[in-house]
Amino acid sequence: MKEQLNSIQQKALDEIKNAVDIKTVDDLKVRLLGKKGELTAILKQMGQLSAEERPVIGQLANQVRECIENDIGRKKEQLKALETERKLKKETLDVTLPGRKLEQGRRHPLNIVLDDLKEIFKGMGYSVVDGPEVEKTEYVFDMLNTDEGHPARDPSDTFYITDKIILRTQTSSVQIRTMLANKPPIAVISPGRVYRNDEMDATHSPIFHQCEGLVVDKNITFSDLKGTIEVFAKRLYGNDIKIRFRPHHFPFTEPSAEADFRCFKCGGKGCPLCKGEGWIEMLGCGVVHPQVLLNCGIDPEIYSGFAFGMGLERVAMMRYGIDNMRLLYENDLRFLKQF
Repeated sequence: MKEQLNSIQQKALDEIKNAVDIKTVDDLKVRLLGKKGELTAILKQMGQLSAEERPVIGQLANQVRECIENDIGRKKEQLKALETERKLKKETLDVTLPGRKLEQGRRHPLNIVLDDLKEIFKGMGYSVVDGPEVEKTEYVFDMLNTDEGHPARDPSDTFYITDKIILRTQTSSVQIRTMLANKPPIAVISPGRVYRNDEMDATHSPIFHQCEGLVVDKNITFSDLKGTIEVFAKRLYGNDIKIRFRPHHFPFTEPSAEADFRCFKCGGKGCPLCKGEGWIEMLGCGVVHPQVLLNCGIDPEIYSGFAFGMGLERVAMMRYGIDNMRLLYENDLRFLKQF
């Protein structure tokens, strides 16, 4: 048995010396010293020895185990050091190589236009307010004087979550929240994302962005609204911009109007973008309906106001000469790099 132990030790030392990776060393340890290893198998035969031989062989077995374990430990440290050295050589950075140019990001055209709108209206004394996109029908429809039979409340136009909760179709709900929480005078804009059950085409999208405005104070008239729209349009598009107001109907304003801007693509001659009319509908507006003021606890005998709402996509399209709204959502870098 003594010869067997010496043989195992010598064979183990040779195999450990020739091992080329840590996995081989770990496999050797299991084969030699594991529960079913060669050394363990010999130790199980200790019962066959005499009482005088057992302590001698036992001491030798422990020395063999300790020798093999120490050699395995040293070998693993050597192999780890070699592996680290190989990685360092492989991952060495050549500081003489030219640097890689990092692509600089740009603001999206919608964000550019929104920032400009905020600056324009803040300059006129407005504050910027925000509200939830998942909204109560009470704030989107009921308090805005939009009754149950109105087409805007139909599921073909609006995304319903429950009968009382929807994805907001307009940021007018933020105006309601503002009037409920604040006393006049009020002058706010409420930009944000809105949702309509529309098919995607050159001028429509089921998800788009609005910027609505609200002013409530004493002696506010339609003339104040008209002057505000003209100031905004000239600041954004230049003094040559042409605007027209058409009578319209909205349940939350009276009187109401649509504001059209001269078509940027054809200059008013008529083209597919403006459907041959020479004008593009840019925003809806009007004097706040007295019932809407009453719904929010504001006395219409003392206060009046005006409201307007525009789609940011159309504002951006007209400003930059974009003739297809889908370009704003396709994330094509060739398009976005122009801004």
